[in-house]
Amino acid sequence: MLTGICSVNARSLGLYEPPVEGKRRRHLRTALKTLLFGKMYPTTLTQLARANPFSAPLFTLQQVEEPKPSPKINGQSNRRLAAAAVADSDVSCEFGSMKYYALCGFGGILSCGITHTAVVPLDLVKCRLQVDPGKYKSIFNGFSITVKEDGVRGLAKGWAPTFIGYSMQGLCKFGFYEVFKILYSDLLGEENTYLWRTSLYLAASASAEFFADIALAPMEACKVRIQTQPGYANTLRECAPKMYAEEGLWAFYKGVVPLWMRQIPYTMMKFACFERTVEALYKFVVPKPRSECTKGEQLVVTFVAGYIAGVFCAIVSHPADSVVSVLNKEKGSTAVQVLKRLGPKGVWKGLIARIIMIGTLTALQWFIYDSVKVYFRLPRPLPLRCPSH
Repeated sequence: MLTGICSVNARSLGLYEPPVEGKRRRHLRTALKTLLFGKMYPTTLTQLARANPFSAPLFTLQQVEEPKPSPKINGQSNRRLAAAAVADSDVSCEFGSMKYYALCGFGGILSCGITHTAVVPLDLVKCRLQVDPGKYKSIFNGFSITVKEDGVRGLAKGWAPTFIGYSMQGLCKFGFYEVFKILYSDLLGEENTYLWRTSLYLAASASAEFFADIALAPMEACKVRIQTQPGYANTLRECAPKMYAEEGLWAFYKGVVPLWMRQIPYTMMKFACFERTVEALYKFVVPKPRSECTKGEQLVVTFVAGYIAGVFCAIVSHPADSVVSVLNKEKGSTAVQVLKRLGPKGVWKGLIARIIMIGTLTALQWFIYDSVKVYFRLPRPLPLRCPSH
């Protein structure tokens, strides 16, 4: 019976040969038995059934499982998706998605727009100390003179261009920082990202600030003109048309180069120092890992790291800030001319006021930005670790 079946199926498959002696016959019979009754792939059985439907063996199709690749999101392995403030299953979007970038940009608008507007009185006195040190001797003297001449409302001069300009800057600064950080990390690879993480933070923040300053420049020019030239204009609606009529479009962008000189080093220090300070605080100060900290505890660490970073930011960027203030006040001057006139000592005028302002400002910015990430349940990756550990 078996021989007959084997013969029929062998013919249907084109495998039949005339009877042979010895081992060759036994090998052929064994092979056909395995083919008909042994375990085989569903595709082979299907071909057999189509070839000879009248004597096809009974079989059951089984699903063959293939190994699944490790999940990746936008080309990134899941090692970077560990959320610190919320569980992985509770995040609102994918790390590196367009929604993620948009919400990070929104966080930047709130963090920069609100904080810079809140310190407008201090910023006004700081600018006046830089451009007219003969009249304004110190911070307290500057506040006193301003209130005597313009009243309490005079301390709020320039709030509108400050809010608009720094909101646009925050959008580009924080949004593009996340974009460039992920982009450069993918180019470096996982191991090099860890080894060169400080350089990664510096490069990503510098790239983001380049575009952020282009967005900030027009409003910064209006702000400085309102704050440092009494009687020129009291509001943005008065100042912008007047500047355009006198100097054209160049009036709004003549300060962009010194703005890059001020803001790019500031932002590089702001992001790199913040990231490494957070890393150091969790490693040496906080008694438990970040993943075990509550949201409130993490935000306290964020504020402390932000203030430390802000102090260094103020020192690094102050000379260029002095040049920008004088340049936007005067007509027809260049950055080189202003720098020569101020001299090595003059560029450091108003540093104490700037340290107080920028330290508080940077701490609040990081606090607000991190709070936005927590509120919208964004993925918040843990600090980078060596892949071998």
